[in-house]
Amino acid sequence: MTLTTDLQALLAKTSLQISEKQVQLLVQYVELLHKWNKAYNLTSVRDPQQMLVKHIMDSLMVGDVLEGTNFIDVGTGPGLPGIPLAILYPERNFVLLDSLGKRITFLRQVVFQLKLTNVEPIKSRIEEYHTDTPFDGVLSRAFSSLNDMVSWCSHLVTVEHGNFFALKGQFPKDELEQIPDNIKLVSSHKIIVPELIGERHVIVLKKCNEQL
Repeated sequence: MTLTTDLQALLAKTSLQISEKQVQLLVQYVELLHKWNKAYNLTSVRDPQQMLVKHIMDSLMVGDVLEGTNFIDVGTGPGLPGIPLAILYPERNFVLLDSLGKRITFLRQVVFQLKLTNVEPIKSRIEEYHTDTPFDGVLSRAFSSLNDMVSWCSHLVTVEHGNFFALKGQFPKDELEQIPDNIKLVSSHKIIVPELIGERHVIVLKKCNEQL
């Protein structure tokens, strides 16, 4: 079985509409991740077949929940979920933010080799990165808690514009009880990822006033 065949089989278990070209880009990304992982230690997942499930499909299945066109993936690591989503949605723009230089070096190589025109890797700590225009969505699957995510990324959205999209495993009931008073839960979505063991949720949060 090739990675392409495996990925097509996984995609066939979903309602995602994806072209052959997009499948090839996703496979190329996995191949690059596998190659660079040996020297850069980008992910604890070593097996490319497992990367298809735990990284690619896990990222793609979030797509239906997203609203807007301009996103920032904070603490993106090796580009998750940002790169798979950028391949799935070429009409949407993704800033991939990470403070570790080797991850950004890898992501720049991915952008170059895959010719992705809607991805901008940026090396910066979250609290030091500022933009004139608020994002439609702040994405993260890396933060330890919702409280940390909304606190550190507060300046990337406004009350009027933008949501936080947090990728989580089990429904984070305890974390939701601890979010600041100026943040409200918009919605929660249980995500079904083919062949992935364990629960996945996307928690959508929004500012209701500017104080933090």
